[in-house]
This record gives sequence, C-alpha cells and structure tokens, in this order.
Amino acid sequence: MRSIVLGAVLAVLIPLSAQAQEVGDAAAGEKAFAPCKACHNFQKNGVGPDLKGVVGRKAGTYAGYNYSAALKNSGLTWDEATLHEWLKNPKSKVPGNKMIFQGFSDDKKISDVIAYLKTQS
Repeated sequence: MRSIVLGAVLAVLIPLSAQAQEVGDAAAGEKAFAPCKACHNFQKNGVGPDLKGVVGRKAGTYAGYNYSAALKNSGLTWDEATLHEWLKNPKSKVPGNKMIFQGFSDDKKISDVIAYLKTQS
C-alpha cells in the first residue's frame, strides 16, 4: 500500500518539478523578445529602461529612468521567478506600473526570454 501511495505522489510531483525547472532557449528568446524592442534595449537610449544586466537587479533602480512609484516601491529583485510572473502579467505583478505590455501567455516563451535576458549581462 505504501508503495502505491508513494508512486502516486511521485507521479504528481515529477511533472511539476520538471515544469518548474524548465530551462529556456536563449536563441528562441531573442526572437520572442521582438515586441519588447519597441521600448527596451541593452543600451541607454530606449523608451523603457536598459535591460542589460536586468537579471539580479533590484526593480526600479536603473539610473536615469523615471519609474512608477509602484515599481520603485515594489521591493522586487528581477530573479527568474519574479521575471516569469512579470512577463506573464506585468499589471498583475505590480499594479500601478506604467509598462503597457500585456504579457506573454506562453510559459515556454517566457522561459526563453529570460534565458535571452541572462545572456545580456
């Protein structure tokens, strides 16, 4: 009986573990990043803040960009989990931010964009 219960638990947890540890494809992420280029780049001349080195940066701290109070006061750090939630739905993650992007609905695409952002440090 114990092995049946353990098997059932593992059958549920293994797919969840694999999904949580999904590694993105940076090349696919570069393509998926295309709509972001309207406002963001990896230099100091975009409409939005420079995303060079964004992974690991505290939200709302890029010098020279006028962030919303909501983002400046969010207390977030752009780690993979936070970026995933943000890229899924920025308005839900930080209500009151001024980013107009609605978010990506595809989790794989989000993982790919994060992998790409990690190459831009």
